[in-house]
Amino acid sequence: MPILTTVKQPIQGRCTFDSAMTMTDNLLQTSTDFDRARSGSGASVAVVTGQLDAAHASQLRAHAEAGGSVLVAIEPGDEIARELCGVTVTTDLPRTEWFVTLGARPEAVRLPGEVPITSALRTLQPATDDVTVAATTSVRFNHQPTVTVRTVGAGRIVSTGVSDVDALQRHTTLGPFISRLLRPTFVPSTTTLGLAVVGYGPFGGMGYLHGLAATETAGLAFVAAADTSADRIDAARVDFPDLVGHASGTSLAADPDVDIAVIATPPSFHAALALELLRAGKHVVMEKPMALTRADADEVIATAQANDRTVTVHQSRRWDTDFLAVRRLMERGDLGNVFNIETFVGGFEHPCRAWHSEDSISGGAVYDWGSHHVDWIHQLYGSAPSRVLCSTHTRVWQDTTNVDQLSLWMQWADGREATFRQSDVCAIRRPKFHIEGTDATLQGHYRPLRTESVVPGRGYVEHTSHHAEAPVDLQLARFDGDHGLITSTVRPAPDPGWGFHSNLADHLLLGEDLAVRPEQSRDVVAVLEAAHRSGNEGGTLIELDL
Repeated sequence: MPILTTVKQPIQGRCTFDSAMTMTDNLLQTSTDFDRARSGSGASVAVVTGQLDAAHASQLRAHAEAGGSVLVAIEPGDEIARELCGVTVTTDLPRTEWFVTLGARPEAVRLPGEVPITSALRTLQPATDDVTVAATTSVRFNHQPTVTVRTVGAGRIVSTGVSDVDALQRHTTLGPFISRLLRPTFVPSTTTLGLAVVGYGPFGGMGYLHGLAATETAGLAFVAAADTSADRIDAARVDFPDLVGHASGTSLAADPDVDIAVIATPPSFHAALALELLRAGKHVVMEKPMALTRADADEVIATAQANDRTVTVHQSRRWDTDFLAVRRLMERGDLGNVFNIETFVGGFEHPCRAWHSEDSISGGAVYDWGSHHVDWIHQLYGSAPSRVLCSTHTRVWQDTTNVDQLSLWMQWADGREATFRQSDVCAIRRPKFHIEGTDATLQGHYRPLRTESVVPGRGYVEHTSHHAEAPVDLQLARFDGDHGLITSTVRPAPDPGWGFHSNLADHLLLGEDLAVRPEQSRDVVAVLEAAHRSGNEGGTLIELDL
């Protein structure tokens, strides 16, 4: 029997088809609440694996004719699927690494032309004139069709020879490509959007990062920056000579060349600036934390909707390569059912003496690294917790208003839990990640980077990078009844490049989903706000309603 699933289009910069229902009986059950396609066209997608029968094929064709889309992992010898898809399986090849080459189609815009994927492979051959080849795979130096598209009525039927549909959907290139093919219409934009930063900051800070990212991301251009320090604007023009400088966010909001404004000021200014820029017609990217209160975050989201503008948050560490590896292991089920996540950042050293350590500006210690770690935990568990408790200590450093150490405990309604710890008084660092599942435990330890060199005229020079900047190797330990514990090392994932900025451009120019939806960052703020309150109250347990 076939397995058919109605799905959402991909989100979060990768392809994740979220199951709405699975059909394994004799009749294809129809749904009155098909998930909307990412393009906003109202089309829904049915994903098909396994042999088809005539009844299912008839309903799938009607679904496509009405404007829906169908993705079929076609199997050898399935004549009914051949009739539906207009393609024949010519070869059934084993599971290994194959290189898929995207065709010269609009859907391939801003995607790598050739990418590897590990899967069994079935090569395809169009059987009707209305089928086009969208991607091929080199098999012994002969490119064979791997993905085909057939337009049926107002919708599309996409056939794939990559039999591992889960791997296809997770793939950072092929996932979005397939998703675009499934949209009844796809029109790429050649527009370039002007990006600007409010709060450029010192060299090497967030202003420089966003400027570099915009310069290196197709569809974006770095056009302006605002900073209260004229010296910083002058310094910015050294690296970005065409930059237009502004002395305030209000001045930048009036600049017609600015389409996207990135807010990189201290957190206490985020919400007010976002409201001003959204009302001025700009799309807005907010540095984390999005705001200091859930109420402020809600107002920003409502204002963006009222002005038909996009707002998102630069949750940059979702693209950290060790976190990507953690996420992939969990999604593949390598850990079983995960029930405990622990993360840590810190050491024993004097805390930052700038605004990061002043809670009236930063929001408090938990708003700093907590903006990343709580977001990580939400992403891994798929939702925000139902209750939080935060214990804090001020034991050593008396010149800042931030606490020396905090431990934020979170619990979900089903009993899963997570703990984020941040400390300036922990001389032996805890693991960066410690994750327990019913099948395995995963752990990764920090590895501070020290670079040494001998510079003419200076002699020996040493530089130590912040310990949190280097991705960590992960140790996976799995219980085996015959051998006890079997351990393995998992390297960080490949570097995704400017993942956030590429997704931002694809969202605004191609209509694709935001990788960081503002509601997700709002939920992070809600947890941070409750944690700060809990810590101030001596560790009270706070129930959340998200």
